[in-house]
Amino acid sequence: MKKIENSFAVTGFIGKDAEIRQFTSSSVAKFSLAVGRTETVGGETKRVSAFMAVEVWRKNESASFELLKKGQIITIHGYFKPEEWSDDKGKHNRMVMVATEFFATPEKEEAPEEQKSTSKKTKK
Repeated sequence: MKKIENSFAVTGFIGKDAEIRQFTSSSVAKFSLAVGRTETVGGETKRVSAFMAVEVWRKNESASFELLKKGQIITIHGYFKPEEWSDDKGKHNRMVMVATEFFATPEKEEAPEEQKSTSKKTKK
């Protein structure tokens, strides 16, 4: 059987300041990341976004979560972790993105509309 690597790389905006919990030898920061893309359906273009749950673990001597503030654009690399739990409403599950590395991402300047239409024509 082939081994499939569970990994991702994604860029997005932090939805709210990270919730940080400290333990004896490590700390975890949990936050939401807004990710999106542009879709064109029937000639109409719109931005589609979703919030993803993210957690980052660090050893306490190297913990640095200062970057994890609302509105910050970051790129994260990591793996997906499924979570399951039960309560009085039944069984639940969700997928959490565990970031093994993160860094600030410089924002790209959007090209003026003239350049966008010109570049689309020249790509043929």
